[in-house]
Amino acid sequence: MNLFILRHASAGTRRANPVLDPLRPLDKDGKRHCLHLAYVLNAMKLNFDLVVSSPLKRSLQTAQLVATEMGYEAKILISNSLAPSADFVQFHRLLRECDRYENLLVVGHNPNITAFLGQLLSPPNREPEDSAPTRFRLRKGSLARLTVDRGNAAMQWMLDPRIVRSLYATSTKSSRRKTSRK
Repeated sequence: MNLFILRHASAGTRRANPVLDPLRPLDKDGKRHCLHLAYVLNAMKLNFDLVVSSPLKRSLQTAQLVATEMGYEAKILISNSLAPSADFVQFHRLLRECDRYENLLVVGHNPNITAFLGQLLSPPNREPEDSAPTRFRLRKGSLARLTVDRGNAAMQWMLDPRIVRSLYATSTKSSRRKTSRK
């Protein structure tokens, strides 16, 4: 299975009220980043068989924007296994339920989505003193691609928002040659 782990795009500042924070939408930069990411993924000729999102608004919007721009027509699955309160056991159960799909996109939050990534990539037979999982930094809007085969995961690549911006900017420049008016 090709597992794509996407941290939701920019959603502005966290709300003080914990009841309202789950309803926080993407901001203007977050929406633009989702469109740029979809453009880059389309250029890479990627597609998803299943898209799964956290139930929080900012993750769902990220999943919807990226999936729609990439031509994904199926319904986006909403799972509490990707919510900020989820643990690795729930996430691993989600992966087992989705193992029949070849290309799976999951959209979640920090800090648990990066912890899940680290736990997937940590060797299962570590010594007890080395029990801390491998650490990664996923900025808002970062996408990591892993290959998962019978419980073993290997990182293929990761797209940081700065790389996406750069790829998008270089691929959309005019192909027309500049001429002098002299």
